[in-house]
Amino acid sequence: MKTNLSRDLTQCTVDFERPGKQIGSFYIPLSVHDDAWGVIPVPIAVIANGEGPTVIFEGGNHGDEYEGPIALGEMIREIDIDKVSGRIIVIPAINLPAVLAAKRTSPVDDLNLNRIFPGNALGSASEQIAAFVNDVIFPLGDVFVDLHSGGTSLDILPSAVIEPGLTPEQHEANVKAASVFGAPIAVVIDNRGDPRTATASAARHGMTTIGTEMAGSGTVSIEALALCRRGIYNVLAHAGVVPQDMATPASAPALYTLSSTAHLICEDDGVLETLHPLGAGVKAGQLAGRVHFLGQPQRQPVDLHYRADGIVYGRRRPGRVRPGNCCLVVASPIEGART
Repeated sequence: MKTNLSRDLTQCTVDFERPGKQIGSFYIPLSVHDDAWGVIPVPIAVIANGEGPTVIFEGGNHGDEYEGPIALGEMIREIDIDKVSGRIIVIPAINLPAVLAAKRTSPVDDLNLNRIFPGNALGSASEQIAAFVNDVIFPLGDVFVDLHSGGTSLDILPSAVIEPGLTPEQHEANVKAASVFGAPIAVVIDNRGDPRTATASAARHGMTTIGTEMAGSGTVSIEALALCRRGIYNVLAHAGVVPQDMATPASAPALYTLSSTAHLICEDDGVLETLHPLGAGVKAGQLAGRVHFLGQPQRQPVDLHYRADGIVYGRRRPGRVRPGNCCLVVASPIEGART
């Protein structure tokens, strides 16, 4: 019998096979100076009733993204279990140390949880969290939804995110699931081909897999939170886990993708001025913004130019920039795409 270290080393207070509504934690060991046998109690809920598929929701992968954790907490508290046919597994604040610190990365080990999947059961705290989800929870699922926002550093158009499928059939299923979420646009994002994200890992497990970007700027967007609340139930209804009358009908979204030239990267140390609002149509080569040098008033600002045609999808929020910062993101339309 193959050993599952994540299961063996991580205590979990919920039973994934038991019917009913359970709210508990899985404990990641954390032996530090002031607590030799302490743990990180990552919250988890299991809502199960009868036969049906399993939908896994994740929020708080980055700790400065709030709409997902808020909406998932509400769903855990409010959903009528008698209307559930199947199982819902919810990890509303998966990167709990980062959520409590309101940081993108974990203050425990300074790792970005969304760049370390499938994790390491014998690694640091973040690596152990990723490993438990990958090794124990993902094998249970049919659908995975990873709720993100732009965080402190970005403001992003509220959107559903399509994880590239590993087969044509999986990709089509991902597109359909993202289309029913209810966002005005859906964007194919492969994170520059990085295989270490939660959604990439979920796709490797064969699940229908989507994500979101729900505004950002380190705040709670009224509009994006409302969209997130509706989208959760839309996906559950689409999967057949709740009745269709619990969904909110939505128009098919416009489909976009992030090309290899989507990201406009800063090469200077200064203050960023952007020229276009989110959603504005732009062209490659068009003036996008300027980097100003406040301590050198004699120096002309450096012009920045878009590298792709499309719409302004994301804008950096802090004005201060340094070489390597992502300043702007352009989403390009998928020609002839249909949902």
